[in-house]
Amino acid sequence: MNLRQLFLHNNAQTSPNPVGLQIKKAKGIYITSLEGKRYIDLISGIAVNNIGHRNEAVVRAVRKQTSKYLHTMVYGEHIQQPQVRLAQLLTSLTSTSTSASASTSTSASASSSTSSPTLTSVYLTNSGTEATEGAMKLAKRFTGRPHIVAMKNAYHGSTQGALSLMSNEYFSAAFRPLLPGISFMDFNNSSQLEIINHQTACVFVEIIQSEAGYIEGDIEFLNALKKRCTETGALLVVDEIQTGIGRSGTLFAFEQYGIEPDILLLAKGLGGGMPIGCFMANKNIMQALSDNPVLGHLTTFGGHPVSCAAAIATLEEIVSKKMMDSISKKEHLFRKHLVHPKIKTITGKGLMLGVHLGDEKLVQKVISQCFENGLLLDWFLFNDKALRIAPPLIITEGEIIKVCKIIQSALSS
Repeated sequence: MNLRQLFLHNNAQTSPNPVGLQIKKAKGIYITSLEGKRYIDLISGIAVNNIGHRNEAVVRAVRKQTSKYLHTMVYGEHIQQPQVRLAQLLTSLTSTSTSASASTSTSASASSSTSSPTLTSVYLTNSGTEATEGAMKLAKRFTGRPHIVAMKNAYHGSTQGALSLMSNEYFSAAFRPLLPGISFMDFNNSSQLEIINHQTACVFVEIIQSEAGYIEGDIEFLNALKKRCTETGALLVVDEIQTGIGRSGTLFAFEQYGIEPDILLLAKGLGGGMPIGCFMANKNIMQALSDNPVLGHLTTFGGHPVSCAAAIATLEEIVSKKMMDSISKKEHLFRKHLVHPKIKTITGKGLMLGVHLGDEKLVQKVISQCFENGLLLDWFLFNDKALRIAPPLIITEGEIIKVCKIIQSALSS
């Protein structure tokens, strides 16, 4: 059997029709197939390769760490320098971000973020969905409350607990019974905030709803949501698994909205292509997982030292090279050059944009045509009538104009 046949025969399949691109190598914004054809990656492996494929600083960090040690012990027991350095860097960066968030001018009532706990403790995981699971447990353990509120059309992962936070029955019905005590409210609807009460352990929210088509949160709604959480004692869990690590134009999207999370979720772009995630909270909150019961949350490979080394290099690259300074201009270029009668609207922020066509068949046609022309596009889990645009942050202005022309050509064909 050839490689494609072996893939279909031995590898578990997640859909009837996988993309099936056979990978030879990847570098920067380009992926090269076994046949030698180059593709522009306009989705970054679903918002993962923020600094491009095989960034040299990340590769160096990985090689350096592999020369020292790999896994030594389950997370939280051994003192491993990459874990310690990454946690220190994350708490430093989020401290700066929460200060910026607190000073953000908003027309909503004064943000309560200045009185919120700071993110001083990091629990490292392997992925975003694991960060979600850990945050759910932490909120229940710390508050002693049984209920969780989530937003409709939100996506926080696909494991059993994270799936319980998904309102879309198509994806969840086959796996019931799921966790009890989950309530859903409409995103950006302040009239439903009364759902959050003194039995609510936490509320999960994305600043920009990723799988709904990159739908941006309303600043007044997000501030009202934070205020309601503070009033009721519920913890606000901000999921920045896709929006974080520079994709929205700031290192963390919450900086732009005047709110501060009680628990912050990160993953995807954090590792520069290596698997890693985390949830962050105030030390006083996080300590709830260490006692009664002891080892209240465990992960064997969470915070793997090689992934931590990659994450440190990723954050340092983004900050030192000031990658975020150009994100707004690049967003404007996409919006300027993606003009076509078949495009209904473009939503999102920074380099996470949803191009809404209002037609599922047209979306699939454009994706297929762009693939033939060397451009990788995708749709959204809860919105198959929109195209996902989430390129590496390093994409140049010339490359943006080029891909816009490819998309326009596909729309016109």
